[in-house]
Amino acid sequence: MTETNGTVPAGLRLVPRTDTEYRMKDFKSDQEVRWCPGCGDYAILAAFQSFLPQLGVPRENIVMVSGIGCSSRFPYYLSTYGVHSIHGRAPAIATGLAASRPDLSVWVVTGDGDGLSIGGNHLIHALRRNVNINVLLFNNRIYGLTKGQYSPTSEPGKITKSSPVGSLDHPFNPVSLALGAEASFVARTVDSDRKHLTSVLRAAADHPGASFVEIYQNCPIFNDDAFEPLKDPAARDLRLLRLEHGEPLRLGPDRGVVADGFGGLEVVDVASVDEDRLIRHDAHRPDPGYAFALSRLDQPAFEHVPVGVFRDVRRPVYDELLNQQLDEARAERGDGDLGALLASGDTWTVD
Repeated sequence: MTETNGTVPAGLRLVPRTDTEYRMKDFKSDQEVRWCPGCGDYAILAAFQSFLPQLGVPRENIVMVSGIGCSSRFPYYLSTYGVHSIHGRAPAIATGLAASRPDLSVWVVTGDGDGLSIGGNHLIHALRRNVNINVLLFNNRIYGLTKGQYSPTSEPGKITKSSPVGSLDHPFNPVSLALGAEASFVARTVDSDRKHLTSVLRAAADHPGASFVEIYQNCPIFNDDAFEPLKDPAARDLRLLRLEHGEPLRLGPDRGVVADGFGGLEVVDVASVDEDRLIRHDAHRPDPGYAFALSRLDQPAFEHVPVGVFRDVRRPVYDELLNQQLDEARAERGDGDLGALLASGDTWTVD
């Protein structure tokens, strides 16, 4: 039994709801999961499979769209509909699905190579338009499927098969990039923190419009321990800045975040400032400048890394506006005739 009204989260307003009590096993396909031993994708898949029952959405109304890469095997491993598309074009295909089928919960699974290199243009425009899709970008800072070339997020000087004496490229900060495209929902989480990952997925699903989630994901074969400073139990609480709306920005008991006086943010010893100077996180600020400043706090790399929801604001949703425009055109002009349209205007016959 399904329904289309009731307590539907904002991001799933037109997606049918079901009273079927799904379990994690209901979202596991019969396909053998084939990633390298120890790959962070296993943890993300397990978290996602356990999260999907919480949506209360029929399996037939969930669609996974992927491009090319290790992460792009996701559609095979989930008992939902799925599209394994072409390199970098998953956001474009997902845009078409979301615009034509507002009854679908559409998820894009991509990687730092697929989504930020050949697919970068598609990604930023999907976020700019605020299409009602959820983009999960797995960032392992390497090309894994093609066996270890440097990617758009690899650090300068990275030694790989395609940069044997060190990469010269300056890397993208995916969160900064998404905020620069004025994405209405931007978050970051870590593959090994299942509770945090699940909470971010829930927030992304509830959001109307485009959501973008960067997931730090370990590649044990070609870039092992790339995020080890953030996973070491002895150090992670001093490096991870956990973003909680309305709460002061603190790293452990002794450090916090204040305005630097130049429009940016800086990390200071709490003892050296008045407690009232600590910034309280506001994910709902209309201007993305504050969230962008937060995204720059991870320089130098991994010294202090914000995780959680950077930005969650409401703005017009592209596919809703598009369908409204189509409804208004039909009301004014009728349903139209495709054959007549194709034969109208400047046409000619070739004998």
